[in-house]
Amino acid sequence: MIEGGTDAWEQAGFETFSGMNVPSKLFGEFIEHHYNTPSISAEELKRKIDAGEDLVILDSRPRDEYNTMSIPGSTCIPGAELVFRIREVVANTNTLVVVNCAGRTRSIIGAQSLINADIGNQVVALRNGTMGWHLAGFELEHGQQRYVDKVGPLNGEEAQRHAATVAKRFGVRTIDQQTLNLWQQSEQRSVFLLDVRSPEEYICGHVPASICAPGGQLVQATDRYVGTLRATLVLVDDNGVRAAMTASWLNQLGLHEVVVLERALFDSTLLRGRQRLNALGIENVVSAHIDALELSQRMANSAVAIVDLQRSLGFRKAHINGAIHATRGRVAQRMSALPEHELLVLTASDDLLARYAFDETSQLSDVPVLVLRGGNEAWQAQGFALVCGNDGLEENPTDAFLRPYDRDKSIEDAMQSYLDWEIALMDKLDKDGTVAFKTA
Repeated sequence: MIEGGTDAWEQAGFETFSGMNVPSKLFGEFIEHHYNTPSISAEELKRKIDAGEDLVILDSRPRDEYNTMSIPGSTCIPGAELVFRIREVVANTNTLVVVNCAGRTRSIIGAQSLINADIGNQVVALRNGTMGWHLAGFELEHGQQRYVDKVGPLNGEEAQRHAATVAKRFGVRTIDQQTLNLWQQSEQRSVFLLDVRSPEEYICGHVPASICAPGGQLVQATDRYVGTLRATLVLVDDNGVRAAMTASWLNQLGLHEVVVLERALFDSTLLRGRQRLNALGIENVVSAHIDALELSQRMANSAVAIVDLQRSLGFRKAHINGAIHATRGRVAQRMSALPEHELLVLTASDDLLARYAFDETSQLSDVPVLVLRGGNEAWQAQGFALVCGNDGLEENPTDAFLRPYDRDKSIEDAMQSYLDWEIALMDKLDKDGTVAFKTA
């Protein structure tokens, strides 16, 4: 513990930061500055598009973000996938490749990944991403699904050659399963086993105990996936391309020891399905449950109130019709918003949060409380619909940071403020004594 906390840190003359994913965001600005990553403005890109020039726009964000808003004609290839999948979209080395994200970091890292891999094309980052495009007054698309699902054998082999060159340049190390086993048993290491493929591939088969951490997102938001400084990160991939590219950036980020697990998906018995989090102490939590089918029947025949405990952003996207949103810490305050009811049901995306909240909610309620087994996922799997929208939300929920494009108003102001914050991070780098970025 730092005596005196953040105030004492500042008083001692050290730098503090605001915002989210600061190490990765600062790293992106550093990479652009160090490598002179070329970029193009929204206005210049629009002129090239209108002139019919030979170019492709590759959106380096995950599919859900791409689906929310995208530049017309762009194709979604998330960051760590770029070297692996690009030849399925860009066959001609004379084609200009433009990489974009929502703002800056993934545009810069994605473009520089292709440059480091020496793919032969001219590559540029779209300056300020989709936000910059929107602020320039140009239209965005919504709901697009353009994505490269498969990679042909020859293109896959070419990607492996490019990734091997990058791995050599940036000192990417590999280990075997035996070494991993020893490390996982050691009390001297905090080991994170991270699968850097796409979430869809992870669901189809993954190494037990591995975490779904798509490579582009892992570099973009390392602090979201790894909670221990100087941890050992073991990256999992099928053919090494995405693991090598991700490791090359994590090595330069300099926060952790990073290695790639050899033959990870060939020497293990794979599990199918979504990642299930290890919930601390959940085995000791006692709760009473109701299945989706029975809940549907009870809702048709009696007064049932539903409290959904997931994040407000998730609630806006999908919840059971008529549900009221509450964070676990605000269940007591939200009880007055419930309609008349004979039964109170707790749910969330799955049922973990609801199980944790069962006992305390039961003490607040005058009617029986049950947990929806499997949560909203089970409700939907049973064939029942989920709805979207703000009905059931508090007017100004404070449980989640709203990205500019998550907001209902002042969107342009929020975009500009975010971009200004991101660009200004470089000014803080020289004043900060905790950053040790590395380059090659």
